[in-house]
Amino acid sequence: MEGPDRAIVKELQARIDKKMKELEIETIRYWKGLLDRVVSKKPEGIASLQLEIKKISSMMENRISILKKER
Repeated sequence: MEGPDRAIVKELQARIDKKMKELEIETIRYWKGLLDRVVSKKPEGIASLQLEIKKISSMMENRISILKKER
């Protein structure tokens, strides 16, 4: 490829990269928010903390399953 085609491909790639970074930031902020809530609850013991972590892990696993099905 050369000329205008190459410029278009480069522009599209830059847009895709930017969007991917934005989506990754949103995703990380979401999961960080869940973890921050667990921290702010100050669980009474290890069992309580483990239960909260398991809930988040289960949510993540469910989301992964949904995304795989959408392929």
